[in-house]
Amino acid sequence: MPSRPSRTLTAALVATAILIAGCSTDDGDTPAATVETFQFASPGGALEITYPEEERRPVTPFSGESLKNPGETINLSDYDGQVVVLNAWGQWCGPCRTESDDLQVVQETLEGHGGTVLGINVRDYAPEISRDFMADNGLTYPSIYDPPFKTAAALGGIPASVIPTTIVLDRKHRPAAVFLREITADDILAVTGPLLEEAP
Repeated sequence: MPSRPSRTLTAALVATAILIAGCSTDDGDTPAATVETFQFASPGGALEITYPEEERRPVTPFSGESLKNPGETINLSDYDGQVVVLNAWGQWCGPCRTESDDLQVVQETLEGHGGTVLGINVRDYAPEISRDFMADNGLTYPSIYDPPFKTAAALGGIPASVIPTTIVLDRKHRPAAVFLREITADDILAVTGPLLEEAP
């Protein structure tokens, strides 16, 4: 069974990830509020990390160019209130190619039920090859075209060197699970099922 970060470790990580919000009190000197954002850690080098609801923190909002529709921007906020399965992939990556069919199953299961898969295409500097890969394999879920994987920073420091990576966000866009390995549809649906029952 994959290990979960201890409450103490998680609390320490969250403390290091606290960002001061842009608002302040009337005197302009004292912060009026703070926003806690997700900070990734892999205790003991775990390849699968789960987060109970009380330990989840939102990721920083991000956006990027659509792989399928160049010139169009995809924002995480386009999926407000939805469970989002983020998958960092490249057509050059063997495990990514293998799991793509499973991600399509996840997409077809989540569509119409308050969820989506959102790919993040990384290290593919010839986007037409990635578009061909998606078309040839019947992949219908959207993907952001992000060759340098800039979104890794917005995702709390997810290791940009580990591909594939899959992050399951709850309806409030807080990571509920992180997989630093090839996934199956069953892996993801076991996480998304309960999340779809949670209030947005």
